[in-house]
Amino acid sequence: MSRQINQPSNQIKLTNVSLVRLKKGKKRFEIACYKNKVLEWRSGIETDLDEVLQIPNVFLNVSKGQTAPAADLAKAFGKDTPTNDIILEILKKGEMQVGEKERAAQMDRVHNEVISIVASKLVDPRTKRVYTTGMIEKALDMLSSQAHQGDKSAATPATGDDAAEARPRAKEHHWTGVVTTKSAKSQALEAMKALITHQPIPVARARMRLRITCSTNVLKQAVKAPAATKAGEGDDEHKAPGTVKDKILSYVEQVEQQDVMGSEWEVVGFVEPGAFKGLSDFVGNETKGQGRVEVLDMAVTHED
Repeated sequence: MSRQINQPSNQIKLTNVSLVRLKKGKKRFEIACYKNKVLEWRSGIETDLDEVLQIPNVFLNVSKGQTAPAADLAKAFGKDTPTNDIILEILKKGEMQVGEKERAAQMDRVHNEVISIVASKLVDPRTKRVYTTGMIEKALDMLSSQAHQGDKSAATPATGDDAAEARPRAKEHHWTGVVTTKSAKSQALEAMKALITHQPIPVARARMRLRITCSTNVLKQAVKAPAATKAGEGDDEHKAPGTVKDKILSYVEQVEQQDVMGSEWEVVGFVEPGAFKGLSDFVGNETKGQGRVEVLDMAVTHED
């Protein structure tokens, strides 16, 4: 008589999977996905859910093949919540579980992308030339080491005069290294802020190259003074430039060319990235649609 091993009805065996795990309502829920597809779905590259999920089920434990009972799902996600909505929530908010090799490969990809973005946006302020990715990487390593040493120092309780000096200070930009839980773009922005704040090597944001056009009728109009200036409370240094043209040119660090064509004035020049929003807002508000700002180059750099 042959023996037959009965597998529980709520048990499904899956192999070669990437797990996405979400803890909710004191329970841990998992879904089984194809490798590399979760990141593609989260970034918008993949939109077909069938290409992401190995099976449209919610599990308590994928490795044991244990599916989540309907009662647990109802308690955690709501009684009438469709399974598809539950899967989408786990896929969107859950933590992705990957193997050691996958994790290392993913870390390398994000790391290289962050370094590449930073190297393309920062320059030596003296020469306006870009740094190599290797130099940027070394500079960030220096900041990361300093941040970790600072964490160790902060862990030591301060007493007496040291305690007074250890009071919370204004928020500073620190760099502790690349992680896989944030996008490369957001981490690159954090890295640039830290490099500019701490200057392990001389760096500055590469300037933007813009074309600003405006009707000549608007150029000579007086700029509305801030309320403080009207009341006579402001210093002479802080008074706004007299005309619209003066104000626009005050944002431009270096004018490349300036010309009048018919009834339209045009200037091409270099602007610090931090001044772009102020310039764009000013042109939009002050000219009432008779001026515009066009980005010709997001980051002007010089390479050897």
